[in-house]
Amino acid sequence: MMLLKVVLLCFIGLSAGGIIAAGVFAFLAIIGVFPRLIGFTHTKKHIMLYETCIILGGVLGNIYDIYEFPIGFGGNIFLGIYGLAVGIFVGCLVMSLAETLKALPVISRRINLGVGLQYIILSIALGKLTGSLVFFAERFGQ
Repeated sequence: MMLLKVVLLCFIGLSAGGIIAAGVFAFLAIIGVFPRLIGFTHTKKHIMLYETCIILGGVLGNIYDIYEFPIGFGGNIFLGIYGLAVGIFVGCLVMSLAETLKALPVISRRINLGVGLQYIILSIALGKLTGSLVFFAERFGQ
């Protein structure tokens, strides 16, 4: 009876996780993060590689989240590369959301800004970057 309960819980957990992951990836595809990156980099011929990397990233991220195995290579260099990749991804996600919601014209009308909105966005991004670098320098610099 205990084995049946464990198998049922594993099935329900994996099914629920799969549904959530599929929803997240569908959301990212719908708002245009992946098509925008593919169009911006002019790498449409490598679409299968993009799909494979997206799927592998999701699967490996879930495995790491479940088992929490230590990553014993690279140290701070690996952490820096990972942080840069995640930062680029989050930046692309935010810009896709802003573009999808058409928030930029609303912001520019509210603050009566005719030109220079790109500088405001850049300054916000640079402020977040500086704050992150200061945080990690204080935390890992000791």
